[in-house]
Amino acid sequence: MPYPEKKGIFPHKRIRKMTIKEAQEAVDQWIKEYGVRYFSELTNMACLTEEVGELARVIARTYGDQSFKKGEKPNLGEEMADVLWVLICLANQTGVDLTEELQKSFDKKTKRDSERHKNNPKLSEHQEDKEQDNKN
Repeated sequence: MPYPEKKGIFPHKRIRKMTIKEAQEAVDQWIKEYGVRYFSELTNMACLTEEVGELARVIARTYGDQSFKKGEKPNLGEEMADVLWVLICLANQTGVDLTEELQKSFDKKTKRDSERHKNNPKLSEHQEDKEQDNKN
């Protein structure tokens, strides 16, 4: 059964764990009930780009050299959820099963990269120590 279980009841204060499929169903139900219809694919692609930019801004200010401007907050999770929301919208409106595609991605990456990263000297466990030594 799609989440949420009752029409008209969307979680504003409560969230339970859900599968990717349930998330796709919940977004679809929300769009049908509150959003009237999906934006066009092109509009949603622009929205996705905008949301990724907002996520990049928070990461730059949290982990990079920039500081937050007055009134900005470190809302990393919120921005990630916004990216996921629009990505799910795009998947729904183009008929993509994200669970199936994510499994294909795991399979592809495992086949292609199963030894690659293990053998990458840049990723060795002592890389951070080497970088610190170079700074001193």
